[in-house]
Amino acid sequence: MPTLPSGTIQVDQVWKRFRADRSLPEFREHLKALGRRVRGEPRGEWRWVLRDVNIRIEPGSTQAVVGVNGSGKSTLLKMMCQTTFPSAGRIEVEGRIGALLEVRSGIHPDLTGRENIYLFGNILGLSRRQVADRFDEIVDFAEISAAVDRQVKFYSAGMAVRLGFAIAIYLRPDILLVDEVLAVGDAHFQQKCLKRISEVVAEGTTLVFVSHDLATVEAVCDRAIWLADSYVQAEGPTREVLALYRASVEEQAVLATPGEGELRILKVEVSGPDGGQVQSGEELNLRVLLRSPEAMFTTFFFGISQGTATPVFVVRNASSIPKGDIELRCRLRHLPLPKGRYSLWTAAWAGQRDAKAVLPWQPVNSFEAFGPVLVGPPPGVMLLSPVHVDAHWELS
Repeated sequence: MPTLPSGTIQVDQVWKRFRADRSLPEFREHLKALGRRVRGEPRGEWRWVLRDVNIRIEPGSTQAVVGVNGSGKSTLLKMMCQTTFPSAGRIEVEGRIGALLEVRSGIHPDLTGRENIYLFGNILGLSRRQVADRFDEIVDFAEISAAVDRQVKFYSAGMAVRLGFAIAIYLRPDILLVDEVLAVGDAHFQQKCLKRISEVVAEGTTLVFVSHDLATVEAVCDRAIWLADSYVQAEGPTREVLALYRASVEEQAVLATPGEGELRILKVEVSGPDGGQVQSGEELNLRVLLRSPEAMFTTFFFGISQGTATPVFVVRNASSIPKGDIELRCRLRHLPLPKGRYSLWTAAWAGQRDAKAVLPWQPVNSFEAFGPVLVGPPPGVMLLSPVHVDAHWELS
């Protein structure tokens, strides 16, 4: 069988299952299992996490893995670095692996930062001289020069993740696996990490990146896979896969919305100029019909997101509303969004000093915006800037 090129990951028909957690003492659990077997009932002790997963990640490529919690993302990465193994199927990984699967991944708490650097390098198969040549870069990147000879168990979570990331990425692995650890660092460190990731990818390192931050995923990775219900739901260019994933998140959020609150939403309309299509850079008109059980002073919030609960921007209006049915209109004079599908979220608070939620934050509608396609920044560069929206409110 031919050897895979260095930096390649081949996942063939992989299935993975775990035993269900035991909620009763072991002896009683055995008795119940024996009773099920006597009656011929299925044991039901296994839960499938991944089913029939087939992926090939080429050397030097950047692959994202997205999905909700429990969809098998971390399990897939753990199988790639062989800290766990598939129940069926085969995973072939060619080359040295640098893995950051949790905050203190690969870091021994009883060793100092210096000792951890050399230990990690030896595990990767590097000589002591090779690690020494990169030691200063690792310490400078992790910003731990004053604590490098202190035991890691006395590090803060931020210091530990900086050290782990610096070790994993500066020892130049052929494959870098990153699982949500960047969320621990501050914005400055995240920017440094993304820049460094772009540099090692340019040098030929293969990146597999797991994150719930879809903006970062889109900035870093060229391709993505979406895991849900233990299967690969979509695989392909990042923008296309994320569009499908966001649409699913949006749908699930609407289905899960309880609809509680003192205010009731009767109808929501989203339209562009003169009631037409929503266009980038043009007016966006929102019309919401509400029913209030009493007169109250209320602050309304409207936010637009790409499927998730975190909005791209929010507008607000505070005013007194009467009892009964109300029509609330909001006009955004200039919609600062590129082409894509978006969700409209809303919430309302009553009162001024001791405000209380009379309408919980929830998705109420979705719409398609037409206009130019957003051309993303180069890999590893995040464009973080506030969005100012000038809005005109009208209450009738």
